Amino acid sequence: QVQLVESGGGLVQAGGSLRLSCAVSGRTFSRSGMGWFRQAPGKEREFVAAISASGGRTYYIDSVKGRFIISRDNARSTVWLQMNTLKPEDTAIYYCAATFADTVGVVTTRTLYPYWGQGTQVTVSS
Repeated sequence: QVQLVESGGGLVQAGGSLRLSCAVSGRTFSRSGMGWFRQAPGKEREFVAAISASGGRTYYIDSVKGRFIISRDNARSTVWLQMNTLKPEDTAIYYCAATFADTVGVVTTRTLYPYWGQGTQVTVSS
């Protein structure tokens, strides 16, 4: 089993920053691809960013490119999502997820992630 615990959400004004953390336990973290997803009220959960097992590859949706940064520390079994220049449309519950489907590349497909955290709320006020 794999356990994921997110933290770092909160309320921030537009233009501000937040840093989300996801602590992972249970399996070899260094072999897992990691992703961040978000779900706004009334909308489906969408992919935001992903990082490969080694940390050498990352991928972002267009709407967060240049504003969000995904990173990881395999020694600490933790992945982060640094969110800058936040916009009201970034408001959502953010989830981290783990996959062992690809140990080299980045995984962007939600259904390939079997392990999920409980989510953390991010609210951006205008």
